[in-house]
Amino acid sequence: MAAKNGSIKLVAGNSNPALAQEISNWLHMPLTKATVRRFADMEIFVEIQENVRGSDVYIIQSTSFPANDHLMELLIITDALRRASARRITAVIPYFGYARQDRKVGSRAPISAKLVANLITHAGVDRVMTLDLHAAQIQGFFDIPTDNLFASPVMVRDIKERFDLANLMVVSPDVGGVVRARGLAKRINTSLAIIDKRRERAGESEVMNVIGDVAGFTCILIDDIVDSGGTLVNAADALLANGAKDVYAYISHGVLSGGAAARIASSRLKELVITDSILPTEAVTKAPNIRTLSIAPLIAEAISRTAAEESVSSLFD
Repeated sequence: MAAKNGSIKLVAGNSNPALAQEISNWLHMPLTKATVRRFADMEIFVEIQENVRGSDVYIIQSTSFPANDHLMELLIITDALRRASARRITAVIPYFGYARQDRKVGSRAPISAKLVANLITHAGVDRVMTLDLHAAQIQGFFDIPTDNLFASPVMVRDIKERFDLANLMVVSPDVGGVVRARGLAKRINTSLAIIDKRRERAGESEVMNVIGDVAGFTCILIDDIVDSGGTLVNAADALLANGAKDVYAYISHGVLSGGAAARIASSRLKELVITDSILPTEAVTKAPNIRTLSIAPLIAEAISRTAAEESVSSLFD
């Protein structure tokens, strides 16, 4: 792979070294030698140990747990590269943290997604590449080019290999995710159902109704983020109560905080499929009904096309 102007460098933070290495392998390009470590008081220190002057540099760093540490790593790596005279810096953020804070939810609430976008931009990033943003309008929070990639091609390929499409139904776990679910249903030519839920408080949800006839179908719940897992567990129970044969879930980002992995493991959900945009914890890895799909080939191809100044959107046509 070659850039249109200058060499290409890949730099990895500490958020997901396994994904960064897999992307590196797909591109047949070694990760740039760099030190990203902590001082005794937990201040972050970064040193780029190779020449990057005039290079097209891609920083691979999700802002997952611990979100603040990984965000600061991204900002400091960016500053180090800018001061080392990199020609262009692209932040590859498979999971963009703070994306759920994309609007004011109260009189004196922040819009943290916009603040984080400002921090990344002012640190010196020239372009952002991310995956399945929680809200597409976050692209507008950046004053620099932003590519929002989609995990759907990876999921569609897996679904077609594993299921009888004639007996399949795609389900949105809430009204807000209907567009995403409809897009997947259209790709695999299946019907669509919707879960009507009412969230009483943060981190908890109560399923109220199933819109659509799911009796006898294998249902696939589709969403961008699974955090506590409560929504998926309740949705699976509601679908099975309405006659669904089995319930699976395909989710882009497996945040799975707290006891979420155990909650999923003990649920009636047949299988939860997540991508490796977030490094899986030990609990997630050991859960018998959680499986991970790799997005490294997708991101590697997007990086290759960006470096060569070719179309990225055609990946999803």
